[in-house]
Amino acid sequence: MSTTLSDVLRKAYGDDIILFDEQNESTVYHLLKEFVYDNRMYAVLQSDELKKEDEVAVFRVTQNADGEYELETIEDDDEYETVSELYDEMVFPEQDDL
Repeated sequence: MSTTLSDVLRKAYGDDIILFDEQNESTVYHLLKEFVYDNRMYAVLQSDELKKEDEVAVFRVTQNADGEYELETIEDDDEYETVSELYDEMVFPEQDDL
């Protein structure tokens, strides 16, 4: 599985991204990693609350008609699993000499 690292979100928004939920409550997320896989861009973010649980949030990155970047929830379980595994491989590379 070939991935390419990206930094378009970091260049556009910096290290922290504020997301709003359905109740218009804001949460600050730290941008951990962004990459392209299968011609789609993905971002891995982590809030302070997720960090306590050692969890991350994975989003698909799209561009709207105005050229602004948007984060979409990945609804497809297979796509989410694949992207999560790719992130894990980037962060925790396998060591052959164990």
